[in-house]
Amino acid sequence: MDDMDMSTTAMAMDMTATGSAVAATATMDMDMSSSSSMDSMMTMMAVFQTNINTSLYSTSWTPNNPATYAATCIFLIILGIVFRAIVAFKAIQEQKWFDKELARRYVIVNGKLPVSEQVSTDSLAKRMTLTENGVEEDVMVVKKKHTHVRPWRFSVDPVRAFIDMILAGVGYLLMLAVMTMNVGYFISVLGGTFLGSLICGRYALVAEH
Repeated sequence: MDDMDMSTTAMAMDMTATGSAVAATATMDMDMSSSSSMDSMMTMMAVFQTNINTSLYSTSWTPNNPATYAATCIFLIILGIVFRAIVAFKAIQEQKWFDKELARRYVIVNGKLPVSEQVSTDSLAKRMTLTENGVEEDVMVVKKKHTHVRPWRFSVDPVRAFIDMILAGVGYLLMLAVMTMNVGYFISVLGGTFLGSLICGRYALVAEH
């Protein structure tokens, strides 16, 4: 009976060891398979590709023929133009808000000195003489004291925040399109940015100055 018990115990230990080895082998195979699939995905994301069946934003938006692929590229071009238009619109609005701020700042109020008298009595103001082609002119130069922070206004700041939100949203949509690494999508985003700047870029420059 003792020999039979020992034989049974040995067989059980062998089966346990065999099962552990099989489980370990299966685990290693799964790890290697998942590592291989991850490496494959990283490789696919790191190189440009020209597959027209590249999904955009969702699996339901997947071109299945050249016509739908071209329509998707046109959408990205328009989105790039819209992005540059929003940038120009924000710059123009900032200039308008700044002009209104200056108009409020220089309104004459009873009991306050006019701006010219304030400048003349300012401790940071210095009289200087400018000379050009033999003509001299006395001017008053005032040093800047500190950076002026414009006050919060209900008619301005919520609108600015909304424009920034739309600008960020459109920018992220363009970024996601580029991250697909699809050559057509990438060129469409660049083309839309170029056309948008060509159409609206001068308005942004005027507003900045």
